[in-house]
Amino acid sequence: MKHLAAYLLLGLGGNTSPSASDVKEVLESVGIEADSDRLDKLISELKGKDINELISEGSAKLASVPSGGSGGGAAASGGAAAGGAADAAPAEEEKEEEKEESDEDMGFGLFD
Repeated sequence: MKHLAAYLLLGLGGNTSPSASDVKEVLESVGIEADSDRLDKLISELKGKDINELISEGSAKLASVPSGGSGGGAAASGGAAAGGAADAAPAEEEKEEEKEESDEDMGFGLFD
């Protein structure tokens, strides 16, 4: 990751095709030792490619990957919009009451 970050910094600075020695120089300037094998692999993989195009393609691929945490929130907000905000409030209170009861079942509370 450090090698890629240095490569991207060089690209932002105007060097459209950084070499391994350029990347090593950036890393050494902040006291980081470069791993020659990884650096050579990175340079060979990116040789002749436009980094901005690679980032765009990667972003498009990531956009199609489902993320587990956002699905539940969207469904809950959609139900609240369809049923009305007044209907959603009692359901939330019931969930909070259930959580409180489960704390008591364990014999201790969060702040005991």
